[in-house]
This record gives sequence, structure tokens and C-alpha cells, in this order.
Amino acid sequence: MTTEDVLRLADDEAGIGVRTLILNRPKAYNSLTVELKERLLAALTEAADDPAVRAIVLTGEGKAFCAGQDLKEHVGLLQSGDESPLRTVSEHYNPLVRAIVGAPKPVIAAVNGPAAGAGAALAYAADLRIAARSANFLMAFANVGLGPDTGASWTLQRLVGYGRAAELMMLARRVDADEALRIGLVGEVVADEDLASRAQEVAAKLASGPTVAYAKIKSTLSAAAESTLEEALAAEDAAQTELGRTADHSEAVEAFVAKRKPTFTGR
Repeated sequence: MTTEDVLRLADDEAGIGVRTLILNRPKAYNSLTVELKERLLAALTEAADDPAVRAIVLTGEGKAFCAGQDLKEHVGLLQSGDESPLRTVSEHYNPLVRAIVGAPKPVIAAVNGPAAGAGAALAYAADLRIAARSANFLMAFANVGLGPDTGASWTLQRLVGYGRAAELMMLARRVDADEALRIGLVGEVVADEDLASRAQEVAAKLASGPTVAYAKIKSTLSAAAESTLEEALAAEDAAQTELGRTADHSEAVEAFVAKRKPTFTGR
């Protein structure tokens, strides 16, 4: 199997800077093999570093978003005496979460179906989540005697609160799309057939926006989650000082005065 088999990349036809990453193992519910994890990390890193990419969409091919770890590969390697699966958290999942959370541009998870374990956690790490009606989320780690990984202990409680996160992890309870919307796990639910177009619509809006400002929004929110008020104020101050010197801010001010729509360049 080649890397092109497990992950497909697509840029937007309009050329405004949307890069779509499609997990492409539909027969295995897009479960994560070593090859797919490594390819996804490389693609996320490349998209984050490419100035032409201004928004990233992550989705799955077929009926599932991502079923999490490919257990057939995991068990097979362990039974053969290969202990590399025991290092996959540090070598693959942690870097993947850092790449999504730390990307200096918006990341949208278009959850097209079931998302479980590490697959659900990848969606939690995104900045925005749009779910198809058929989507659902499952934290099943406890069912196999494990705790959370792929950043879920950090991301999930920030989305739904500690109590709800503990419930979903300890009881391994599946959350359908409507409940996910109600508890704040996703921001929007659309018909299955509308998911791809809606995700591209939102991504296009973000890609045409002030990309540098989005990066600062992400970094200040992350910092504030673990800081005092004074530290958060200081981070906001530093960010605003930097953003005030950007071309996008100047363009926005000039457009406001001229009563026209601004044209952002991400600089």
C-alpha cells in the first residue's frame, strides 16, 4: 500500500488556500496504521508551513471519519515481538495533536461518520468541528483497559467540561451528532450530503480572512487556558501589539474608513 492510498490531499479549486486532508482507508473505517499516522503528520506539517495554505480541512473517506488505532496492526506487531506499538503515543499521536493545535492557521474537522478513540481526539484537537448527521463520537479507551491519549484529556474537557468528559471516558458512551451539538462537542450539524460543501464553505471564509490574527487567536486561547488573568492579559497585549503592525490590520482599517470590504492577504 502506498502513501497515496492511505491519505489523499486536495487543494481548493478556487485557489484561495484551503488544503483538505482525507483519511483514505474506508474499508478499515480510516483506522490509523503507522503509515497513515506518519503520512498525516507530514501533511499537517507541510500545510502549516506552506504560506499558500490558509485553512486546513481534515475528513475521512467513506462512511467513517476515523475509528482510531488500527488494532489488527497493533496486535500483530506486538505478537511478533515488535514493541513499537507501545511507543506510538509519543512517536505519533502526541506529534499529531501538537501539529493540529499548534498550526498557525485554522483547522476544521469535517466529521463525516463515526469517530472513535484517537480518531475522535483528532477532531477534538481541531479549531472547528462540523458533523454530518450520521457522525458519532466514542471514547472507548476504558473498554480496553487504557486511559485517553491523542490529547483527549486536554481537549475534551475544554469542549464539554470536566464532569462530562469524565462521564464520556469512564462509561465509554457513544455521543450522536445531535447530542454532540447540544453539549458543545461540535459547532454545527448538517445533512451527510452537505458536509463536504459546508466544510469547504467555512474553510474558504477562514482562508480569505486575516490568517495571522487567527494564529494569535489560537495561541492566546491556548495560553489563557492554563494561565492567570494577568498572564492572559499580558499575552493579549503582546499579540495585539504584533497584529497592529500587520498588513491585514492596516487593510481592515483602510477598508472601514472607505466603507468597503477588506481584502486580507494573511500578512
